[in-house]
Amino acid sequence: MDITQTIALTMGVAWASGINLYAAILMLGYMGTTGNIDLPPDLQVLSDPMVMVAAGLMYCIEFFADKVPGVDTGWDAISTFIRIPAGAILAAGAVGDVGSGAQLAAAIAGGTLATGSHITKAGTRVLINTSPEPVTNWFASVGEDVAVIAGLWTALYHPALFIVLLVLFILLSIWLLPKIWRVIKRVFGFFGRLLGNSNVAAPPVTSITVEQANTENTTKNKP
Repeated sequence: MDITQTIALTMGVAWASGINLYAAILMLGYMGTTGNIDLPPDLQVLSDPMVMVAAGLMYCIEFFADKVPGVDTGWDAISTFIRIPAGAILAAGAVGDVGSGAQLAAAIAGGTLATGSHITKAGTRVLINTSPEPVTNWFASVGEDVAVIAGLWTALYHPALFIVLLVLFILLSIWLLPKIWRVIKRVFGFFGRLLGNSNVAAPPVTSITVEQANTENTTKNKP
């Protein structure tokens, strides 16, 4: 692969891992198994049947968990410890055998990109969950899966176009994430105040309070 293809594949697998790791592994594994692409040596393991079966099983679990409001946010929280390291590892493997320095640089850039795409996805889902209906979750989940498949296909067959689209995605994320964070803070602040008010207990009745009440009653009853 030339340098443009290598960069597109390296950044493509990292970006896709932050959104849906299992869909990315399945697509690359299938493309490698069917001979549509020649995977770099360090990524040829993705074509292993056991890897594809494991990725397919986890994709099925995520497919349903990702469409239930609230559950999708919990799933994203757990997946933070999986998607980001996997994105760094896949990015390092995508550069091929060009030296440990290039692989380390790819791992750093890939992990950062996977973090950005993961946070963008997870933060957007928190905002979507403020709506009581589940339809938006379904559309968002399906749209993410389609974006991962289409994005990797573009990275493999139209690497220059993918790099341009990736730059636009990064710029959009930089603009969007602070706004998402402010809205998320307001949402959690609202629920925090709601729970705080529900936990406020009535002040206990003390002996001093009873004595004061008796004194007031005695005063009122005097002629």
